[in-house]
Amino acid sequence: MNILIDLSYIVASILFIFGLKMLGKPTTAVRGNQISASGMLVAIVATLLYSGMDYRWIIVGLVIGSGIGAVAAIRVPMTSMPEFVALFNGTGGLASLLVGWSEYNKFLSTPDGTLEVVPVVAIFLAVLIGGVTFTGSMIAYAKLAERIDGKPTLFTGQQAVNALIVAALVISGVFYIMNPGAGLSQILFYITVVLSLVLGVLVTIPIGGADMPVVISLLNSYSGLAGCAAGFVISNTVLIVAGSLVGASGIILTSIMCKAMNRSLAHVLFSGFGAASSTGGGSTETGEVKPISAEDAYYVLEAASSVVFVPGYGMAVAQAQHAVRELGDLLEANGAEVKYAVHPVAGRMPGHMNVLLAEANVPYEQLVEMDDINPIISSVDVCVVIGANDVVNPGAREDESSAIYGMPIINVDLARTCFVLKRSMRAGFAGIENPLFFKENTRMLFGDAKESITTLVEQFKSS
Repeated sequence: MNILIDLSYIVASILFIFGLKMLGKPTTAVRGNQISASGMLVAIVATLLYSGMDYRWIIVGLVIGSGIGAVAAIRVPMTSMPEFVALFNGTGGLASLLVGWSEYNKFLSTPDGTLEVVPVVAIFLAVLIGGVTFTGSMIAYAKLAERIDGKPTLFTGQQAVNALIVAALVISGVFYIMNPGAGLSQILFYITVVLSLVLGVLVTIPIGGADMPVVISLLNSYSGLAGCAAGFVISNTVLIVAGSLVGASGIILTSIMCKAMNRSLAHVLFSGFGAASSTGGGSTETGEVKPISAEDAYYVLEAASSVVFVPGYGMAVAQAQHAVRELGDLLEANGAEVKYAVHPVAGRMPGHMNVLLAEANVPYEQLVEMDDINPIISSVDVCVVIGANDVVNPGAREDESSAIYGMPIINVDLARTCFVLKRSMRAGFAGIENPLFFKENTRMLFGDAKESITTLVEQFKSS
């Protein structure tokens, strides 16, 4: 039986690796997700083959967990996917913390029991990383869901407090690892649990605004590392492999996100980006805003030979992706070349816009990255910005006093004409004023994005 279980774990690990590789391309992402899910099914079934299982509680857990997952998958809208992912990252961290805690209590309940060095260290790491992941993810969820203020929360001596907590965790961890028995080590273990939960809160509350995609990917990495540590705790090979893959891929994705924002990870974690107000993140822009009606916008688009859509979180809020796809099809039928330019950190989590456009069946070949569209954007007749703000802000390129200066953006202001679809002149998630709105070639199409796009669709259909 053990041989069968080990072989099943090998198969599951192979499926994880191939599935993860396929997730790197839009054309194979769906199949990659299915393959990874199949690997997890194999791993779960194999684990249940171990003797000594109390299947009553396992069945209860499966029923409850499957019910929650099914309801969430059906009812959670795509606009809420960022906070949904943050919530699930948190539950993964909590699970790892509880596994480490349970294993430690099991050791304490066995008077003659001994723990090897690896499980001792693994228990500490599972509790530490799991605790930070849980509370950090809950704060990220609350900010993304607007249950609390999304702006950074900063106070005097914040970094010093964080440093003291980290130092306390290191000291308690050393004493615990040296003598993981009852008494002082047990007290230090519980202190570790509490401090890890507190640290998760303190390292997340200073982060806000456009840094949220980085936070999501980083917390995802933490949940993987916590799962890997839990795997060492219970000596489960496939959990170690899966956790390592999630942790490594999360770190790589975080690095990509930071590069896309021209920021270091340390800057993201400790700078409090997003604290700038709409007037404090750079020079206050003045000028004339030029509104345009949907009917007038139609005449410009009707004459255009090239159109680039640049989606942002506003498109997700308005649920406008299907209307955008329909408008794109009509523009193509009218003879225009249509592309969809996606910034790496558009939306509130990595790949947010890609998922929305894929849901609307936008052809993968029409999706272009920032680095591919910028060299040719000056030849584009019309750029249609749908709810994006910070990722198209020319202040990142022109204003050295701006909080986002140096961040690579999609240079929509260099197109011949730029339509910006927004409900109002309100600043984006980072709270920074956008000089794009005052550019000579920019026209503001105010109102609900879906309604505006639908009006344009009707104009094309009636012409």
